[in-house]
Amino acid sequence: MPNNHAKNSPLPDQSESRPDPRVLRLIASAAAQRAGLPLAEAFRARNPPAGMDVTTKSSSHDLLTRHDGATETALARELTEAFPDSRVTGEEQGARGTGALEWIVDPIDGTSNFVHGFAMFSLSIAAVFAGEVIAGVVHDPVNGLTFSADDDGAYLFSGDAEIRLESPRAGEPSQRGEQTLNLMTSYPSAEVLAQEGRLALDTFAEMVSIYSTVRRVVSGALELCHAAAGWADVVIGVDTRPWDIAAGMLILRRAGGTYLALGHPDMTPGRLKPDHLAPDYLGLAPGVDSPAARRLIGEASARRRRFSHS
Repeated sequence: MPNNHAKNSPLPDQSESRPDPRVLRLIASAAAQRAGLPLAEAFRARNPPAGMDVTTKSSSHDLLTRHDGATETALARELTEAFPDSRVTGEEQGARGTGALEWIVDPIDGTSNFVHGFAMFSLSIAAVFAGEVIAGVVHDPVNGLTFSADDDGAYLFSGDAEIRLESPRAGEPSQRGEQTLNLMTSYPSAEVLAQEGRLALDTFAEMVSIYSTVRRVVSGALELCHAAAGWADVVIGVDTRPWDIAAGMLILRRAGGTYLALGHPDMTPGRLKPDHLAPDYLGLAPGVDSPAARRLIGEASARRRRFSHS
């Protein structure tokens, strides 16, 4: 799906007062948890995938179910009712409504995992004001995990308890070698592979050679949240969309991790270039660095831009 988000999302009047990110986080958390209940019930039900009405979008790798649209509709309704001065940009139904606050929604991040019974998919909601992501929620309905962030920090709700995701103490950076780190990435996707060919395969082979483990989870939002929690060390993403990463980006940063945005789209000089609009990124867990990952994502992002303009 083309990334027309930057063109279709004018910045709000700067005279508008900034909403309270904590309130937005709580609104989005409640909406995501409620919308996730039908997904948890449908997951691994007796008659999937036929009972999910599975179709394809851009390719055979890009799946869509009846739950995607229904979930996005439910989220959009609840979010705009709870915060009337807001609009919604969703993966399935595009931009709609008016308001100073924008909700960026991915109703099922990891639809293929959902369809195939792999318990790695989520609902992702980001609240954006004046071009800045100020609150984010990623809810994993099967595992009962809700990651979230606002101005004050990042949080993980599991069971009946919420904990703060905190970075290591200052002055005590990790000294782990790169061969001990685990990497999560969806690179190369089928689309990137068709474009880059052998170059993409060589990059993936280098990842496998460098890191202790390379996991292809194919759910960008959860990958970033797993890095925020310290369950993943390095996350690399290429050719993503705002709904894939906006919430996870904030959660990782508020947890003390690193999010490096690359491949910003061309925009009018002097205008903001928000990181959640950049298609490529490197995520590093709190206390982790990886020079090899910085190099690999830099090379991959540069190739992607070169191929897209050729």
